[in-house]
Amino acid sequence: MFSKLLALFIGVPLIEVLILIKLGEVMGFWNTILLVIGTGVAGAYLAKLYGLTIWYDIQRDLSMGQMPSDKLMDGLLVLVGGIVLLTPGLLTDILGLALLFPGTRFFFKQWLRQRMAVMAENQQTSFFINH
Repeated sequence: MFSKLLALFIGVPLIEVLILIKLGEVMGFWNTILLVIGTGVAGAYLAKLYGLTIWYDIQRDLSMGQMPSDKLMDGLLVLVGGIVLLTPGLLTDILGLALLFPGTRFFFKQWLRQRMAVMAENQQTSFFINH
């Protein structure tokens, strides 16, 4: 697990830097900077918009006595999408936007549900707190 995280934290930023360098050569330095800032601002706005919508949906479900498990998963994915959008880079922006929009978020929810079902089936859902 540690090696996967290490590869992720080293590999993704390295790929992002290479893409931004190439994009800077094609679009120019300032246009690339504006693109990165623009996607960050747009992503933050969309994350807030979708996050508030989901928050109100959760409150509505709870007031009706329903468990909002589907909306909680939506909220988690929107939160992760917003965080990913704040990191500079185009790959992370694409992933972040995919997590924000309901149509593409559906596929991530399906994957997450399947992953959680496998973890429950294999009894990998224990949490340990070290003191």
